[in-house]
Amino acid sequence: MAKNYVQKGDTITIPATAAVVSGAIVQAGSIIGVAQGSAAIGEPVDVACGGVWTLPKVASEAYAGAGVPVYYNSGNGLVTSTASGNMKLGVAIESVAAATGTVKVRLSGAF
Repeated sequence: MAKNYVQKGDTITIPATAAVVSGAIVQAGSIIGVAQGSAAIGEPVDVACGGVWTLPKVASEAYAGAGVPVYYNSGNGLVTSTASGNMKLGVAIESVAAATGTVKVRLSGAF
């Protein structure tokens, strides 16, 4: 086996770019995932880059079913279906109606 292998990468530790609470979406450059703990700016935070998470979404948006691409709006901290100006987060794995505040998302794990 190669000696330069570091880790699988499902969860990575990075410096928090802003104060973060456990369960919140974290974005650092092209890295995006869900915080596994709380951290102050500059402190290390473990970030899950894969898996399925219940995340807050734009309440006025409805998603028609599993597989709808979703994005992260760093301005309001919410999941959205709007691609323009937002970072790809993953895909919704369920249908949700407008006025619903959360959606289950499978993180893309890619950046």
